[in-house]
Amino acid sequence: IQIYCIENAHGQLVRDLDFNPNKQYYLASCGDDCKVKFWDTRNVTEPVKTLEEHSHWVWNVRYNHSHDQLVLTGSSDSRVILSNMVSISSEPFGHLVDDDDVSDQEDHQPEEKSKEPLQDNVIATYEEHEDSVYAVEWSSADPWLFASLSYDGRLVINRVPRALKYHILL
Repeated sequence: IQIYCIENAHGQLVRDLDFNPNKQYYLASCGDDCKVKFWDTRNVTEPVKTLEEHSHWVWNVRYNHSHDQLVLTGSSDSRVILSNMVSISSEPFGHLVDDDDVSDQEDHQPEEKSKEPLQDNVIATYEEHEDSVYAVEWSSADPWLFASLSYDGRLVINRVPRALKYHILL
């Protein structure tokens, strides 16, 4: 039984897809049209969001399992791109705080500036590979660690930038 079908999801071959682990109806796809598309499977007439950051085929797309706004892509342009897709994440307004927590903080801390909400953007482009990147994957043990593998056999391990990590957590 077919539940849903996304006709012509990409202009050319679809290379990979990944379901958002924290948002039931969302998935990401990538392909030979150099695009990464984010879909809500309840309405597949058009993607919710499209990224066009790669200059060649996009072979992999992966959601971070703990912080689903973090999305990794790997391409045959030899680059790995880490994107922050806050607007379509499970926490589009950041970590929500109870009113009780806020009143406790006000009693004990000087007034602080409110944190600016993050916008959808490319966080970093990693260019350590000299050949096509055929695999990207998040660590199952550390949500801030990821690896990429290229055609020439080079395995590169990277971390989410510390400033972004603390912005997400705090």
